[in-house]
Amino acid sequence: NLTENFAIEAEGNFFPRKYQFGFRNGGRAVQGLVGVKIGKRYEKFGIFGKARPGLISFSEGLFEFVPSPSIDPFGQIPTRTQRLTHFAADIGGVLEFYPTRRIFTRIDAGDTIIRYGRTTTTTVVMTGTQFSVVPITVPSDTTHNFQFSAGVGFRF
Repeated sequence: NLTENFAIEAEGNFFPRKYQFGFRNGGRAVQGLVGVKIGKRYEKFGIFGKARPGLISFSEGLFEFVPSPSIDPFGQIPTRTQRLTHFAADIGGVLEFYPTRRIFTRIDAGDTIIRYGRTTTTTVVMTGTQFSVVPITVPSDTTHNFQFSAGVGFRF
């Protein structure tokens, strides 16, 4: 807390659940955000707005088919994955309760905005009786994701 009404804060998240079928967001995610919290602190509670830009990275964000001299239509087509990192921002509100001088509880709610950049990958197409791997470009996109969290903290 820089002042009673203004704070700089950071948050890091690891999402252990492996998302299997996402394009640009597959695998496990790691997120880092740093920004400001501005609002009003009273004796027993505080209410704030927050704005925290950062990054989110997906362990298997890019899924693509690997070109091969011959693709067996009844066999497995070789694939590979690659980490992808995107801009993210968390915009929302914070409600804090101060039951004692050292203990606080915090409730966060907001919109986590993810900006997926333009991505080039590969896909498999069938022409006649043959399969081939061809490049495709997917345009950039922005998603909005409601997020909610609650926690208990201890002040030193």
